[in-house]
Amino acid sequence: MAVTITGFEVKDIRFPTSLTGAGTDAMNVDCDYSAAYVALHTSSSLSGYGMTFTIGRGTEVVCQAIELVVQRVLGKEVEELFADMGKTWTMLIGDSQLRWIGPEKGVIHIATAAVDNALWDMYARSRHKPLWKLVADFTPEEFVRSTAFRYITDVLTPEEALQMLKSKEAGKKDREKLVRDIGYPAYITSAGWLMYDDEQVARLTKEAIGRGFNHFKMKVGADFSNDLRRAKLIRSIIDDPANLAPGKQIDPASIAGKNAGPTGSVLMMDANQVWDVQEAIDYVTKLAETKPWFIEEPTAPDDILGHAAIRRTLKPLGIGVATGEHAHNRMVFKQLLQAEAIDVCQIDSCRLAGVTEILGVLLMAAKFGIIVCPHAGGVGLCEHALHLSLIDYLCVSGTMERNVLEYADHLHQHFINPVTLNSNGRYNVPNDPEAGYSTHMKDASFEEFGFPNGAYWRSVAEGNPKEVEL
Repeated sequence: MAVTITGFEVKDIRFPTSLTGAGTDAMNVDCDYSAAYVALHTSSSLSGYGMTFTIGRGTEVVCQAIELVVQRVLGKEVEELFADMGKTWTMLIGDSQLRWIGPEKGVIHIATAAVDNALWDMYARSRHKPLWKLVADFTPEEFVRSTAFRYITDVLTPEEALQMLKSKEAGKKDREKLVRDIGYPAYITSAGWLMYDDEQVARLTKEAIGRGFNHFKMKVGADFSNDLRRAKLIRSIIDDPANLAPGKQIDPASIAGKNAGPTGSVLMMDANQVWDVQEAIDYVTKLAETKPWFIEEPTAPDDILGHAAIRRTLKPLGIGVATGEHAHNRMVFKQLLQAEAIDVCQIDSCRLAGVTEILGVLLMAAKFGIIVCPHAGGVGLCEHALHLSLIDYLCVSGTMERNVLEYADHLHQHFINPVTLNSNGRYNVPNDPEAGYSTHMKDASFEEFGFPNGAYWRSVAEGNPKEVEL
């Protein structure tokens, strides 16, 4: 008997990370890392779990939008959905009245991400493979059928994508063995949140070096003198040979063109959209002595030509431009690439409308020769993004030589299949055949942090907040 989608649950979960300063930056000073979460259930024991990342208030609005989008898949046979995920995605965004309140951006789009992510999670679970392995085992034709191409065919046609994928087939098994052996390269953000004091920044940076990291990102943009001091502090630690992890070997190719210091360590900066274009140019130019590899989100995420102007001006200083975590659809990425506006493409697994849309962005970035380093500084984003980086490496770009995937230390314990790192500061490859997209959260986490009725939030409403460990 055919398996059909019979029901769903939508949940709002919020973690009070604003209490610790985790996640703070120049634009977002009181982040409570949160998620709008959906579980899809079927006529069998098969379920799928998806989410989209938020930072507190407004999550209830996304949950309401998910309840509308998910109606599109109720009663559908799962194998028909899985057979053509590109067609399924088009159906998900195809309600003209819901599309009107985007179109393909904003709340309705990130709600669609949660549903599409849940479908992909279900698909992988149905085949008893982690998501990255499900896609890596696709034929090129299956990969193309699973990709959203509408509005990007002026840059990349399905036929061109098929040839790109076929060209990477020969070395796929060798690449899979390599990444299983050594892990996927990571960089750390957790040491550089804006509200951390110097003592905490120094301690966390040294700890990160000891864990094998050699790429470090800090938040900037609130106060120049503070930023310069903190950048010099981080540089003094990561450039000091005495702080190197014993026996640490760095591949010169992995840091080529990244403004690396004498120990091979790389510093990155993230402004989280606070500047106008000329302001960004002037501010980062004054920070150039600290030799950042790139400035992330230097201006409004929709300003394609502004990013291009910033990139042109900063390029002689050896400083690149990265953006994408707030690029709300594949068309924005298409234009960023066409305008030569970025050096690093930063897809977000919950801002774009799920895996299906992301596959097209991976293909476009590979065509333009731009590396993909996903945004993962939020609850569940590391768990998502690792699968996407593995898909990019194995199927699309065929390289992880210069790529690094963001890592933040927070909230992994709330997932049934959390990401882990090896001693060289690299992500371990997920191997659990029942893990799907690694997005299934623990029931106990909802009991504690579900909003507004979880134990923690009830204690806040009663005026006696519980102490929590995040």
